[in-house]
Order: sequence, then structure tokens, then C-alpha cells
Amino acid sequence: MQAIAGWFSGLTGFTPETSVRVLWTVAVVLVMWGLRSLILRIVWVRTDDARTRYGWGKVTGYFSALVAVLVIARLWFSGLGQFATFAGLVSAGIAIALRDIVADFAAWIFIVTRRPFRVGDRIEIGEHRGDVIDIRVFQFTLMEVGNWVHADQSTGRVLHIPNGMVMTHPLANYSRGFRYIWNEIPVLVTFESDWRKAKEILEAVISERAENLSERAQGMVREASKKFMIFYSTLTPTVYTSVEASGVLLTMRYLCQPRQRRGSEQAVWEDVLEAFGREPGIDFAYPTQRFYARDETSREVDQGDA
Repeated sequence: MQAIAGWFSGLTGFTPETSVRVLWTVAVVLVMWGLRSLILRIVWVRTDDARTRYGWGKVTGYFSALVAVLVIARLWFSGLGQFATFAGLVSAGIAIALRDIVADFAAWIFIVTRRPFRVGDRIEIGEHRGDVIDIRVFQFTLMEVGNWVHADQSTGRVLHIPNGMVMTHPLANYSRGFRYIWNEIPVLVTFESDWRKAKEILEAVISERAENLSERAQGMVREASKKFMIFYSTLTPTVYTSVEASGVLLTMRYLCQPRQRRGSEQAVWEDVLEAFGREPGIDFAYPTQRFYARDETSREVDQGDA
């Protein structure tokens, strides 16, 4: 090492002591990078699970960076007091000059420790909604859903959100706590239709589609109630009746998984269309207009009589 340090000192003009520190710094970085690469290679050979691979990548990345920083700091600072003083001055300067970045870092610590969401969760924060595909020190990444695409399906866009938004904006998590959402499908039938028969049909359809899901949801509610104050009097699907300007509104309400909302709506609607097609006494309602033409002849007769 001394020979290499002497050659490096002559090449760069650094003092021998500085050259030794630079070379050791490079060696530490290469060793930690090599160890991390070796661990990740072993993990990728042993498992095909994307979540496991991602977790190992994050853990090894943070661990190797921490170890490298501590070792390099020990190389460049002879005493702990010097390092502490330097770190304090640097931290104060960073906090003033890079306030937003510091806020993002603090929010990252909150995300890692409190776990408001994890990779794979579907969340909504501010105006953005999507599936979490990455969490980093200063930002997290979403695969966007919704927006111009209906029924919470993916738009194909990747959104990079600053971690600081977690501390300043409301956050909704579709995947934690109670892992189902309530979905509603409105069906409007004419006033002349047999709305009672239509309601029976809708109740039968959603009971067939969602009854098993409700039974599973009961167990999840009990688990969620251990951590959150979540309780429901009933989780079974139901149909509500109301009146609109164009007819009788029958609203189906049932539980579904967030990522299956569009598929479940399609299945329910297909069953409803087939069932209503077999019932001549049930018709869908829609907004209509009526026009009245006055009879001018009748008007003249009325005026003559007057």
C-alpha cells in the first residue's frame, strides 16, 4: 500500500498521508459494492419473488452505505470530537440551504419507521393515486391509476412524489387496515317498470358475486380492529332505493378488492343486462324531453266564444 500511495502521491501531488486515505476510501467503496453485488446475486438465484428481491436490494444498499460512511469517516477524522463537530456544522448548513431535501429525508425516516405504506400498496396522496413501486430516501414512486382511465386502472405513467408530501397532504391507503373498498353501481329503471322485481334481481346478482368476499372480509375486519377503530354492522351486499327525475334509482353496494373494481363491475353489469333482458316489465330509464304543440284552431274558437 505504501508503494501504491507513493506512486499515487507523485501522480496527483497529494501528500503521502492524503494519498493513503484516498486509496483506502476507494478500497472500502469497492469492497462494500462487491459484497452487496454478491449478496444480491445469491438472492436473485434463490428466489423469483419480486418483493423479496426488492427488499434485499434496499436493505443491502442502506447497510453498505452506512458501513462505508462510518469507515471512511474514521479514516479521514482522527478523533470522534472532530467528526462530531464537523457533522454538526455540515448538518446545520444543509438544514438551512436544503430545507426541502431535509424535509424529504425526515419524511423518509417516518415512512420507514411508521410504515404508512409499503411497496405494493395502492395509495392516494393529494391529487395523485397509484401503486407504490419504489421508496427512496428523497422520493417514492407510483404507478399511476385513475386520472383519465376509469375504474382505477393503470394509466401507464410513473409518478415520482417527494417524501415530504406525506407530512403535508392527506394519505389514503387502499391496502392497509381494511383491505376492501365499498363499490356502488347505480341502476335507473323507469317509473312504469316493476321496480320491486328489478330490486330482487339486483340483490340476487350481487349476493352471488360478493357473498363469499363478505365472509372473508369479516375476518379482516376483526384483525383490523386490533389496530384501528374499524367496525361495520354488516358487510353483506345490499341494494338501496331512491327516486330520481327520470325514474327509480336502485344502487347496488358491495365489497370488492381495490384492484378488481372494474372487473367486478363488468361481471355484475353483464349479469344484470342478461336478467333484465328476460323481463319485459323492466326498462332502463334515461333523461328524455317532451314537446307540446298548441292547437291554433282551438285557440281561435275559444277566443270567439269569449
